[in-house]
Amino acid sequence: MKKLFLFFAILCSISLFAQSELKITTKKCIPKSGYYLQLQSVYDDSRCPEGVTCIWAGEVSATIEVYKDKKLVEEKTVTFNSKNKEENFKWFAGYFPKKIKSIGVAPYPKEGQIVKPKKQYIHVVFMD
Repeated sequence: MKKLFLFFAILCSISLFAQSELKITTKKCIPKSGYYLQLQSVYDDSRCPEGVTCIWAGEVSATIEVYKDKKLVEEKTVTFNSKNKEENFKWFAGYFPKKIKSIGVAPYPKEGQIVKPKKQYIHVVFMD
């Protein structure tokens, strides 16, 4: 019973401090108004898988389409690595009113597992 109570106490504390987040997917349902970002594809994923020791952290690239009022206005290839983190934050910030805390491609690769393209998405976490 104590473990159950502790679990719910932790769950409640996490939800109180939850940050808003967004998943940019390959979903094809584009809203009629405003900006909408859609993931076109993820490729060149050389990130070091969990469970493996690597010399280089690696990087991953993604092509993102930007729609405004259902019209394609931009297609951008974004490379996620430690070198261009600020450049990526600046580009994404042009489409979101909230300050961005982190951006990345998910799910993160694991040793011996292949991630299906339909399962991949760009994960954007905003500061509250």
